[in-house]
Amino acid sequence: MPLVGSEPNVVLIHCHDLGRRIGCYDRDVDTPALESLADDGAVFENHFVTAPQCSPSRSSIHTGEFPHVNGLMGLAHGRWEIDDRFATLPAALAEREYETYLFGLQHAATDPQSLGFEHVFPGGARTSPVSPTDHAVNRARDVARAFRSFLDNDPPTEPFFASLGFFEAHRVRLDDRYGFDDDNYEMADPAGVEALPYLPDRERIRRDLAEMEGMIEAIDEAVDAVLDALDAADLADDTLVVFTTEHGIAFPRAKGCCYDPGIEAALLLRYPGEIDGGERYDELVSNVDLFPTILEMADGTVLDEVSGQSFLPLFTDQEHYQRELVFAEMTWHDRYNPIRAVRTERYKYIRSFWHLPDVYMTDDILMSEAGRAVREEFQSNPRPYAELYDLEADPYERDNLAEDDQYRHVRDELERRLVAWMRRTEDPLLSGPIPPADYDEIVPW
Repeated sequence: MPLVGSEPNVVLIHCHDLGRRIGCYDRDVDTPALESLADDGAVFENHFVTAPQCSPSRSSIHTGEFPHVNGLMGLAHGRWEIDDRFATLPAALAEREYETYLFGLQHAATDPQSLGFEHVFPGGARTSPVSPTDHAVNRARDVARAFRSFLDNDPPTEPFFASLGFFEAHRVRLDDRYGFDDDNYEMADPAGVEALPYLPDRERIRRDLAEMEGMIEAIDEAVDAVLDALDAADLADDTLVVFTTEHGIAFPRAKGCCYDPGIEAALLLRYPGEIDGGERYDELVSNVDLFPTILEMADGTVLDEVSGQSFLPLFTDQEHYQRELVFAEMTWHDRYNPIRAVRTERYKYIRSFWHLPDVYMTDDILMSEAGRAVREEFQSNPRPYAELYDLEADPYERDNLAEDDQYRHVRDELERRLVAWMRRTEDPLLSGPIPPADYDEIVPW
């Protein structure tokens, strides 16, 4: 088991709003570089995130903790921040004598150096680009180009951690709507895109998906450029490459929701000679698990004090204690949306704690073509406070079984597990509504 404490360089490639909409997850999308990365490494089939939104989910990667534990319960540019009691991934690796670099976005803090990055390349300070002018410096192609230039001109001599954050596939404001096409990406043919099985197959939704494919192509090309840069610098064999995203795609019933399309995320790992290529793992994995996994791989440290658990034993001859369940949550985004959820291999239980429409849509989805196509039907009825789904029989979570007597024992058990987790982690939601981060400013009197 040489992987433990092997001190690899670590390159973490992450993007916005991608979910698993890439070819190696059996989606009908052309992503040859990511499929090659999957062939050379490991694919996690059941990787889920802690929050169906950007900053809180990213905080879990950085700390190994749930958002309500580390404090980042809303967007970083909305005054939420990680409590300084928690070590972040770049800070923890810096303590282990890694050089730490940020290329592109991070969106877990307003100041990237507060996360522990020692070197921040242009664009890294931007946290939430939503317009063409704001996100220009964080385009995947430019981030990949900056990383290549760094390796060509100033290659590190010590083990290094490089975070490469791509803006794509975040929506941007386009006149009277939010979309993906800002003249920098090639739109696919709407008639030829793969429809979303959890949404009606409508022209406006297909157009949005066709626009998104241009951004996915840009992500794939940038991944190819990053891998080429590692090869050219003769670093590929000594580098753990991790590719992931923070939550599901920016469409209704995905981003902003705790249904599977909202909390599913790609996770690919490559480390030549240490992680067998072409392996696919179906174990439940949460993105809180990345923090302890990477640290154990770096210097052999086994972290028992964080919520995440290392999945490194899957690559070695150590015993792996498989997760029975994963948890997800949401508290604040562009409005209050308190949700807590628990998922097993077969069942999902979701508990809502506020009066909201049946399907919550973030502003960028609400003002999109896809959002407008379903807005009336998704926003006319109140959301039930309890939802239970049999994912084996109902993978698209349409049939709520929470009030079905035949499933009462399942609901009771998952509700018990959810409440026990909330109590164990001292979830502030148990004490009542959670005020916004700027509460003292908006209610000074």
